[in-house]
Amino acid sequence: MIKRFFTFLFLTIFLIFINPVYSLEISSRTIEKYTMRISNKFSRTYCNATKFGISYEGALAFAIGETNKEFKNNKLNKLIDYKFLKNSIVNSLENDCQEYDFPVKSLEKLEFE
Repeated sequence: MIKRFFTFLFLTIFLIFINPVYSLEISSRTIEKYTMRISNKFSRTYCNATKFGISYEGALAFAIGETNKEFKNNKLNKLIDYKFLKNSIVNSLENDCQEYDFPVKSLEKLEFE
């Protein structure tokens, strides 16, 4: 009787607590929205810095630093397509700040861990 009770208890605990865990699938739409958030943050910071009279190099360094600081610990950073991100930033700068000759090469330091 006690043996059956412990067997039943063991099987119940085994079936309840030993469930398979599936990894969370991250959609491409989620990654694209995250990339657009980064792009919008960078372009807002850069535009505001240049409007306050900071030089273009200073505004670029400030925007890169602020963007890196805000997004450095996100789990989606491993999945970002940096080429798409940089092109998105340039497009945002053209639309928001009317900065038409922004060099993409200057965004090399915009990398997250």
